Order: sequence, then structure tokens, then C-alpha cells
Amino acid sequence: MTGAYQPLYARSLSDPTGFWAEAAAAIAWDVFPGTILDDSDIPFYRWYRGGRLNICHNALDRHVAEGRADQAALIYDSPVTGVKQTLTYKGLLDKVARFAGVLREIGVEKGDRVIIYMPMIPEAVVGMLACARIGAVHSVVFGGFAPHELATRINDATPKVILTASCGVEGSKVLPYKPMLDAAIDQASHKPTHCVIFQRPQVTATLMPDRDIDWSAAADAAEPAACVPVEATDPLYILYTSGTTGQPKGVVRDTGGYAVALKWTMEHFYGVKPGEVFWAASDVGWVVGHSYIVYGPLLQGCTTLVYEGKPVGTPDAGAFWRVIAEHQVAVQFTAPTAFRAIKRENPNGELLAGYDLTSLRALFLAGERSDPDTLNWAETHLKVPVIDHWWQTETGWPVAGNPLGLERMKVKYGSTAVPLPGWDIRVLAPDGSEVKRGDIGAIVAKLPLPPGTLPTLWNARDRFFKSYLADFPGYYQTSDAGFIDDEGYIYVMARTDDIINVAGHRLSTGAMEEVLSGHPDVAECAVIGVADDLKGQLPLGFIVLKRGVDRPYAEIIKEVVKKVRDEIGPVAAFKQALVVDRLPKTRSGKILRGTMQKIADNEPWNMPATIDDPAILEEIGDALKGAGYAKG
Repeated sequence: MTGAYQPLYARSLSDPTGFWAEAAAAIAWDVFPGTILDDSDIPFYRWYRGGRLNICHNALDRHVAEGRADQAALIYDSPVTGVKQTLTYKGLLDKVARFAGVLREIGVEKGDRVIIYMPMIPEAVVGMLACARIGAVHSVVFGGFAPHELATRINDATPKVILTASCGVEGSKVLPYKPMLDAAIDQASHKPTHCVIFQRPQVTATLMPDRDIDWSAAADAAEPAACVPVEATDPLYILYTSGTTGQPKGVVRDTGGYAVALKWTMEHFYGVKPGEVFWAASDVGWVVGHSYIVYGPLLQGCTTLVYEGKPVGTPDAGAFWRVIAEHQVAVQFTAPTAFRAIKRENPNGELLAGYDLTSLRALFLAGERSDPDTLNWAETHLKVPVIDHWWQTETGWPVAGNPLGLERMKVKYGSTAVPLPGWDIRVLAPDGSEVKRGDIGAIVAKLPLPPGTLPTLWNARDRFFKSYLADFPGYYQTSDAGFIDDEGYIYVMARTDDIINVAGHRLSTGAMEEVLSGHPDVAECAVIGVADDLKGQLPLGFIVLKRGVDRPYAEIIKEVVKKVRDEIGPVAAFKQALVVDRLPKTRSGKILRGTMQKIADNEPWNMPATIDDPAILEEIGDALKGAGYAKG
């Protein structure tokens, strides 16, 4: 490997303090940190000790002062309501400063928590930045979460205030939020002092006297609040990881390291310049929304896009192409699931023909393993680099990928390319020894983790240690499994829970899914391990067919079984697949393989808090029963 990447990467590992001190110079500090890396409490490292800054200042005020006042900061595009709105940096700053004034007037101070339970509207971004402006700690909970799940987060974060809207709009359905918020507060042992409600035209929420405040009226009357400098090590937000059961797991993000890492990645990884339009087609309730709808693009002086719609159905599988063409998107980031949905509805890509996509320079995919067939489809139709990359809620920013901002490296299908600067990635056997190149094991990161990653879990330091640091001392356990090839490319094959044991052979369900997705009739797929008396576990495939496929299912299943045998070998023992209409997923697009496996094996399971459509699990259960599983 030659070019800009290798020397930078090598330096980030040999001299992390020098590397990240230089990166910190791109951020405006009230006080530059005296200690870049504090290693006085190993394994609990902290970055930029002694530094003071305000991330809202860096995202808004700084750009207004430096000449971007009239540039678009945020474009809101809502096909579900027919509304489009553009906010300049000056306009967004005014809204944020006024709403920060509202929070201050109702008693929110530095360090207080504020839960944000909002749909994908500009006010969600305004609420986040307003909290950051006055040093409050926001915790965004995905709009529409069930009352019980919201209540557990209220009890854990103990917010002084909750921000919400009167409703969300999911496709053609209007979902009132206020009844769910009221039910959650009734269930919670902790009670917020106030709730601030943004009234949308679709639903008018009933406000509770003394507790509830009308967002718009309060903002109109408020005095703008100035930025409050905070310590670099002070928390910016708490984000609860998806799929939590029982006590939620609140990932803490500190302010200074996060600002530095996001600014660095926007330029050096995504390759986006100030003034360009960057679109992360995600939700502010997920880490992608925090990092690359809100903070990353605004720190870089870009225009960010808030899209209240779906990849298909709002109105069709050409929705993404319309948004890219209309708003001159330079770089898009979304989940592979979105492109699989588009590919399923419009397999030949005819809908692209009506749109001018010449503004688009690159597409980034993350959140779920990108199968080569989907990558190929996107490359063929978009004619731009399609970059699979890998990271987690806990890491806050990409761990591995093809660093377009440094150099465009060769693409290897199935690989998330190379570790980014700051990430010393290894693959370990259960005994903690490194496996040889090409062998599957647990993917870990050598400590210290780079800036912007989680320093702890909210009020749960012991749980943080047990969850991430205890299994392999000196390393962060990603809970992903995979391998590194001879050129240093990382292949994330599955969650460690998704490695199945067939007659003593550890096999990756991800590798089998890669083969299934390569079949010309398959739109998307999942493989789980089901219990087997003889071999311990056997793989079972679920396949969703592309729109318009009308061949006999038995014929297709026979072909995919043979394909796995030919490409992986008889050792995979892959002999059964079920054709289903759709796969159960979280709202962020992750397939719920673990829940599917529990249903198949008749194990107790809970409805995942983040599931997109609970009815799909019933359909999966019926399909499993028809195949002789889920007999309980």
C-alpha cells in the first residue's frame, strides 16, 4: 500500500498523542487541553484532559462568524408530509440559541439530562444542539418507542426535561407521541419537571397544565442563550444501544474527543468539503444520526439533510434518487438494508433514469454487513465508489473503511477495507492469542481506543468493564467476529453470537449469507444456526425474492443449497432454506437473527424494543413451524 493512508495510520499507532494533538487543532477551544491522553487510570483512558470547548459553537457560531451565515446548514425533506424547508447557518443558530433559552428558563443547567423523543424533523436537531449549547446532556430516544422502553430510559437517565412532538409520520400512518410519553412517565419512577411539545399540523397534543410547555410559543418568547464552555471530558450525550432488555445500556460520549474525531473523519474519511451537501439517510435516534446527520456535517461546515421518509414507498423506490438530484447531494451514507429494499422493488434500476445524479461522488454503507451483490448493484447503477465501512454505537465513528479523503484504495468485496488511524485492530482466539491471517476469531481493538469512543456507560462503570474490557485484557471487545487478510483488510463476518458450531466447525453465517445474496433471484437473506441433536447446530436460510420472480420456490431453494455447497463446501451442512416475504429488522435496518434463532429453537424471547414491525416475527414463526421448527 502506498499513498497518504499508510504513513498516517502508522503514525497514529506509534505516536497517538502527537497525532491527536494535531487533529485537535481543527477545533475551536476555549482552553486547549493540557493533557492529550490521560492514562493515569488504565484501562479507563481519557482524551483531552483540561481542554474546554463548546461543540455547538464549533457547529454553528464559528461558521456564522467565518462567513457561512447564509449557506444552507440543514435541508428538511419530508415526502410523508410534503414539506421542504432550508435553514441557513444563521437561521439554525437563531433557532438553537432561542431554544437553549427556553431550556435555561425552565431550569436546565450544565450537566442536567434532557431526553429527546422526536421524529425526523428539524426541531430534533435544534433540541440536541440547544442542549449542547448550555452544557446539558441529551439522550435521544427513537420517536415511537413503546412506553415501557421509554420509561426504562427515563429511570436510567433521570432527565429534568423531555422534548417531544405531537406525532410522528411513518409512511401513511400518523403516530401520536403524547399518549406514549404520558404512559411512559406514569410507568417511570423518575418524573421530569417539564415536557416541551412541538405541535405538528397532523395532530394537536393535549398539554398537561404546569408540566407541559408549547415549543413554538416558548421559543418565540425566549431570550437567546450563549454557549457554555464545558470540559472536554464532560458528557455530550447518552445513547442507549438498540435491542436492550431489562436495564438499558447507556453509551456515554464525551465532548472534546467526539468533536475532534468527527471533524477528522468528515475530511479524511468521507472526503467531504465545507459547503458540500452530505446526506446520512438515517435517524437522529441512532448513532449515525448523532454523528453524521447532526454533529459531523455541521462541524465541517457542510449542509446536512434531514429526511423524513423511507427508501421505498415514499412514494417509490426512486425516492433516494429524487433527493440526491434535487438537493445536489455530494456524498450519501445509508444502511445496506435500504439499498436491498430498493434493489428488491426495482431490480433493474429503471427509476434512476429520471434523475440527474452527477452531483453524487460516493456512497457509504454501514450498519449491517454489505453483501457483494448489493455493492455491485449500487456501483453498476450509480457509477460512483460504493464504500462499505464498519463501526458501532460504542465507537461513535468508523473503525474501518476505504478512506476516500486520504486515498481511494482498492475495493475487496466482503471487506470493510482497512482500519482507520487510531484503530489497532487484532483478531483473537478464545484464549487471547492472535489467530493467523485469514482465520476467523473475535475482532478486538488494542487500548487505548482513539478519541470520540465511549469512555464508560452511564452510571455503570463495572458493567462497562465487564461488557467490553474483561474478556481480553488490554483490548476492547467489539463482539464482532471476522478475519484480517494478508493485506490487512478486515472482514467482519458476523456478531460473535452469530458464529455457529456445526459438528465442531466454527462457521460464519455472514459467509453463507454472502453466497445466498449472490443468487440472481434473491433480494435479501439471513442465516441462523438452529439446534440439531447430531451436529449441535445446523444453518437455516431465509430468503426474500426480488419483485417479479415467479419461479417455483423449491427450484430456487435447491439452487441456493447447491451454491453454498459449491462455494463454502459440504462442511457448512447447509441443506435448508425458507422463502419469506420479509425479514424482521430493527428500525436502523439490522436483521434480528438472534430473535429468529430463539423462535426456531423454542427458547424464551422478548419482543425487541427497536423492531420495525412486530408482525414480521409472527410470519417468521409460521414459516418455521411449517418447516418443523418452533414447535412449542
